[in-house]
Amino acid sequence: MHIGIPKEIKNHEYRVGLTPESVAELIASDHTVSIETNAGAGIGANDEAYIAVGANISPDAASIFANADMIVKVKEPLATERKMLREGQILFTYLHLAPDVEQTQDLIKSGAICIAYETVTDDNGALPLLKPMSQVAGRLSVQAGATALEKSHGGRGVLLGGVPGVQPAKVVIIGGGVVGFNAAQMAVGLQADVTILDMSPMTLEKLENHFGASATALYSSKAILAEQVANADLVIGAVLVPGAAAPKLVSRQMLKTMKAGAVLVDVAIDQGGCFETSHATTHQEPTYIIDDIVHYCVANMPGGVARTSTYALNNVTLPHALRIANMGWKKALEADHHLLNGLNVHKGKITCEPVAVAQNLDYTPAKIAIDEL
Repeated sequence: MHIGIPKEIKNHEYRVGLTPESVAELIASDHTVSIETNAGAGIGANDEAYIAVGANISPDAASIFANADMIVKVKEPLATERKMLREGQILFTYLHLAPDVEQTQDLIKSGAICIAYETVTDDNGALPLLKPMSQVAGRLSVQAGATALEKSHGGRGVLLGGVPGVQPAKVVIIGGGVVGFNAAQMAVGLQADVTILDMSPMTLEKLENHFGASATALYSSKAILAEQVANADLVIGAVLVPGAAAPKLVSRQMLKTMKAGAVLVDVAIDQGGCFETSHATTHQEPTYIIDDIVHYCVANMPGGVARTSTYALNNVTLPHALRIANMGWKKALEADHHLLNGLNVHKGKITCEPVAVAQNLDYTPAKIAIDEL
């Protein structure tokens, strides 16, 4: 199979679909790999590093899309990239389609086979291809929030850990999953006053057992959420409904109860955001202010630490990319129902139910879609 790796073009996105080491694995299995020139520069991998393992260097994205059987990316294809997709071509990347009607329609029209990292599952019901980026984003959310709290960035001028004789910042984390757990680890490490909200008794027990007296784990009722948000210096939105649009948990009205200069970090922004006032921002302009509350809503947070993120991502995506390349997409999906769960769009049909529900579109189960061939 011919695998193509275009350079990421999202604002300040420095990750790359495959590292030189991953490319070497694919080539060792007798596949052809082409990568757009300078696509790996953001992780410190120049063209020579890819040439050394046997990759071909292409001058532009157009040649990658024109010749590859499978496109491997990191972020969702932007409009100019979607125009280059063709019928039957495999797209393997993050898609986050539920809140993105325009992308969904373009992928339907393309006729491509679109497999999304974020809906591939495992035997535990978890999302193994999303997990490493959730770990990165969770940890980054505290760094980003700490910076946004500085007065020069519009924040309250509060140090997360405080100093002797001065109270630490109150950090409220909505959601105790992978993002929330990693955010809590960082905030606790900085000696902030940390509260984690979740609705799962099992998750709350896990958090309590892990953090002990270092953090407070509370059941997230509407009243508790409102109370905690009102008293917070930093609120981190870490909720996830797999494949679906994020629920809006913090309303515009709740902002009026918060302290001026408090910070919201919306890690759920890829799925539309969990704050009513959220809209996607970029690493170039990461924050904006509404009702005196600083919002940080960067939609590709892990891109800011591109090398760490790319290697962490490849650790989990490479085995699937190899399986698709070795077996062909149809046999690979038939053999692995977890990978089949990653199929979001198949030759003009929506095969991910949460996406179909979010956009009021017809839904075709993935197994039925591929069996129709």
